[in-house]
Amino acid sequence: MFRHQKELQFEVKVDRPDPKLARAVQEVLGGQFGEMTVMMQYLFQGFNCRGEEKYKDMLMDIGTEEIGHVEMLCSLISQLLDGASPDDQAEAAKDPATAAILGGMNPQHLLVSGLGGLPSNANGIPWNGSYIVASGNLLADMRSNLHAESQGRLQVARLYHMTTDEGVRATFRKMLARDRYHQYQWMAAIEELETKNGVVVPATFAPEDEMEAQPHAYEFWDLSEGTASKEGRWAQGEAQDGTGEFVHLENPAPQGNIPNMKVPAHKLHHDLAEKTGMQNVKDTVKRMLHDKE
Repeated sequence: MFRHQKELQFEVKVDRPDPKLARAVQEVLGGQFGEMTVMMQYLFQGFNCRGEEKYKDMLMDIGTEEIGHVEMLCSLISQLLDGASPDDQAEAAKDPATAAILGGMNPQHLLVSGLGGLPSNANGIPWNGSYIVASGNLLADMRSNLHAESQGRLQVARLYHMTTDEGVRATFRKMLARDRYHQYQWMAAIEELETKNGVVVPATFAPEDEMEAQPHAYEFWDLSEGTASKEGRWAQGEAQDGTGEFVHLENPAPQGNIPNMKVPAHKLHHDLAEKTGMQNVKDTVKRMLHDKE
């Protein structure tokens, strides 16, 4: 069960309208790493969570908070669009100062949402469910969550420097602080799960199950010019789970064969099994010229 409370989690108040910024804010609402994505990602992970109750409870807590962040951003976008009208768009063509602001406005904010937020990114591309990760493996999902929060906070930080509106910046600071906590939260969960199950996903497919392929789990294949990459932790020392030692392969040789695919059936019309019509014409012309000689 969900219950809506009328008050926002944090105050949202802008100093002045800015339709161009409203368009940019759409990215952190309906973009790949926007609030809609983390909201749906955490909720679906929570809905489908099996095992320890504390993980499900935590996922539902943060997923519900993200619903509130979607609402905050919709409020922010609406305030940034206040006062915009189709007439303003026409005037933008006449006045360079107005055009600088309204010229970059998303026309869908006028035509589709009537000066409100949209479930789409800054370019108007609709949000879609393929952005979310909810695999059922807690460690894999928590790592995806950390990635999502990292990218989301990065985008909000960039937005912060795209405006001098102190009201907007105050909203962004609240989001930046919460996104920082959420990174801590996922890191703590990851640390706990790694201690319990190991660092490699899935833990239930053990190294010995890789059989003859097991040595390749420790090889760094150097496949680009330069040798600086061999200095990294990934190319030397013990693997994080202590099961082997990393090896740097400076000039790794291919270990497979050259693929030799069969020609498909004639009805698939690859024009590979027999000569094409054009090639038949060319051959006919050649024969005619040869006969004249």
